[in-house]
Amino acid sequence: MAAFEVRDLVVSFGVGVRRSEVVHGVSFAVDAGRTLAIVGESGSGKSVALLAATGLLPPGASVQGSVLCEHREILGLSASRLRALRGVGIGYVFQDPSSNLHPLKTVGRQIAEAISVHQRTGKAALRTRVIELLEEVGIKEPARRVHDYPHQFSGGMRQRVMIAIAIAMNPAVIIADEPTTALDVTVQASILRLLRRLQQRHGTALVFVSHDLAVVSDIADDIAVMRHGVVVESGPAAQVQNAPAHVYTRELLAASRHGPAPVSMSPQQVSTVAPLLIVDGITRSFRQSGWFAKRSAPVLHDVSFELHEGEILGLVGESGSGKSTIGRIVAALDRPDSGSVTLASERYSVPGTGPLKISPGLRSAIQVIFQDPYGTLNPRQRVRTILSEPFINNTRLDAGAIAQRVAELMQRVALPAELLDRFPVHLSGGQRQRVAIGRAIALQPRVVVADEPVSALDSSTQRKIVELLRSIRATERVSFLFISHDLGVVSELCDRVLVLEGGRVVEAGPARSVLANPQHPYTKKLVAAIPGRMRSPINLTEFAPEETDV
Repeated sequence: MAAFEVRDLVVSFGVGVRRSEVVHGVSFAVDAGRTLAIVGESGSGKSVALLAATGLLPPGASVQGSVLCEHREILGLSASRLRALRGVGIGYVFQDPSSNLHPLKTVGRQIAEAISVHQRTGKAALRTRVIELLEEVGIKEPARRVHDYPHQFSGGMRQRVMIAIAIAMNPAVIIADEPTTALDVTVQASILRLLRRLQQRHGTALVFVSHDLAVVSDIADDIAVMRHGVVVESGPAAQVQNAPAHVYTRELLAASRHGPAPVSMSPQQVSTVAPLLIVDGITRSFRQSGWFAKRSAPVLHDVSFELHEGEILGLVGESGSGKSTIGRIVAALDRPDSGSVTLASERYSVPGTGPLKISPGLRSAIQVIFQDPYGTLNPRQRVRTILSEPFINNTRLDAGAIAQRVAELMQRVALPAELLDRFPVHLSGGQRQRVAIGRAIALQPRVVVADEPVSALDSSTQRKIVELLRSIRATERVSFLFISHDLGVVSELCDRVLVLEGGRVVEAGPARSVLANPQHPYTKKLVAAIPGRMRSPINLTEFAPEETDV
């Protein structure tokens, strides 16, 4: 019998002529001890359907249909009865633990609140239960970490705390909404194993929401594929993945299976061409405050590499490996403690204090695409203004010439002209990232540092952005330093790859050979953690990642 069942769910917003229906008669069910994966692109209605089913949508939403939790109708329950149900009957794990954990409360207190709101428990018993939960979700030294705050935990550990809150009252159903999207591959694999282990231990029904069919292949028993608010295909996981009936499912599968990057330069050509960018022996440490004194925490250790014109160099590693620090130093947003960075024979990033002073020409020659277009695009500016600013601030073009350049940029990043007068909030995630890419290439830079530019996007949007970057490289000979934790994307886009562990380069070479035949144990660990093994050309199950993340 189904532990959680949704029947003919319809969700709409607005009233009268402004009423917009976003979920259209969706039905699905999951039994105790089984996992249902709900898959689809951003905007397909996955999260809205589950928020509606659990009563978490704002008051203006209209929800019709039936939702059964352990055979009890919950749609239409009062707010107080729904609050009593959440946690006891249904546990919810959200995508971003940073936004859902209180920054000023210890993790122990937040887990304790999830228990005490539903039952009276003595202080000693409550503390014991909280420590047990932290231990169950794989937090080392739980008796000590119970007093820590969320900022003292890594991203993977914060997600484990969210899972501890969700399972605190042993609910019949756990809903995990994109719980691994922003995590690197090894932490993602550990979170998937944790959810599977908890499910088997407690017999919980699990609803796992994702945009990536490769990810859900590691955990799902059944799959429901959503598009435009409708379930277009559903069935056992093996059937949906191996013999998809709907064309959209086939598109999602194609987007999750990355192929090898086209080779732009052979290793022999690379060795004979003078490098455009030279990173020579950079080290970097950051000061950390302890209980009694400040100490220096090393982040980079004697890192050196070269980047050639028109080349895409991948920089991969787990969170904390030093990837983004290298990107900031190359982009002259930070400076090393020792070593240097040289662009086209001009040495510009050197040790010292204070901000770097570099020429306007060099500043224009190095641009950055950041991970989060939500935070890097001014929410109060229209797209037209955002794309005009590089020309206004760095050229003497008149208004007409700038308008022409902006129109050309929109065509270059495949955005329709009607978006020029919209604000970022009115664009999808993929459209926002295209605007950010357009801004980065406006002044025809020689090097672009792309810091996790596709990690927050769904698989099909990722593929389109990868194709865009590849096209820009081919037509404009821009060189990219592509920072990512997703080896599938790296294998599809990059010519060469550097693997970082603990601030050191442990393996380097052509992307195809490094990812197909990794030599270093750490690289083997990263390759083994690729979701579903779909995107890995080899089987490395013997190199299974460790149970806990760093």
